[in-house]
Amino acid sequence: MSVSNPSPSGTSSFNPDVNYIVEDAFERCGHELRTGYDLRTARRSLNLLTIEWANRGINLWTIEEGYIPLVPGQIQYPLPTDTIDLLDMVTRTGTGQNQQDININRISESTYSTIPNKNANGRPIQVWIQRLSGLTYPTTATLSTTIGATDTLITVSDASNLAYGGYIQLDSEIINYQGIIGNQLQNCVRAQANTTAAGHTAGAAVSVPQLPNISVWPTPDAATTYTFVYWRLRRINDAGQGYDTQDVPFRFIPAMVAGLASYLSIKLPNVDPLRIQYLKQEYEQAFQLAADEDREKASVRFVPREMFYHG
Repeated sequence: MSVSNPSPSGTSSFNPDVNYIVEDAFERCGHELRTGYDLRTARRSLNLLTIEWANRGINLWTIEEGYIPLVPGQIQYPLPTDTIDLLDMVTRTGTGQNQQDININRISESTYSTIPNKNANGRPIQVWIQRLSGLTYPTTATLSTTIGATDTLITVSDASNLAYGGYIQLDSEIINYQGIIGNQLQNCVRAQANTTAAGHTAGAAVSVPQLPNISVWPTPDAATTYTFVYWRLRRINDAGQGYDTQDVPFRFIPAMVAGLASYLSIKLPNVDPLRIQYLKQEYEQAFQLAADEDREKASVRFVPREMFYHG
């Protein structure tokens, strides 16, 4: 009887869906996945796990490049709502071979607040990043008069609880406003955060979206066209349904299974305390292995900034 020589599978696409990840995590806890509630509680823990990973450091697969065309006279611009933070940013002018990317410095809230003239015009060289929640909150205010898609003055029933400048939402449109006089919102910039400018009828509810955003200084002038180019960290996608694959590279699948098992061991009944401790240690080791691999491998060059003072 002849036996053929074994050969590799020829595939390298193993990417288990949520159901397989949950099953393996349950088995590590000494349990079986049996009910719909078991899957729901595991998906909830899986979402909490990926949020925890956002607090552990930079996940390279969640870095995305984006850009915002800057508008003369406009200070504040929204970021995508799933933005965690910005890593690097430049001000871009020109196109093609004439394109120039010039560094723009990140400053703190305290530094931005001390700038005496925030409306000064020029090429933006500094940016303050507000890392807001992305949630939207209702207000008691309503739209006082019907407006069209191009109106830049908006009157509401009561502006006393609105910030002097910021964002409002009418129906599905998000609008930036840059001042308030009485109950009238001034210098409104329509169709923000990839929404569409539209007409709105009197009585429409006014809500306040807490959009992550940037404030640039100086305010862009009209001398040239500026583009704010950034590299951001985004949130990891939610766990989804049982048949969805996870928004992680294959290198992190062992860490995800180990982390979910550690989370579940605390919730499931009759799990031995020694097993809980072991699963926690296994998770930390698995995550550290993945995190050590998921890092920039390029060399880093530090250049000191020199300043000269003339007496």
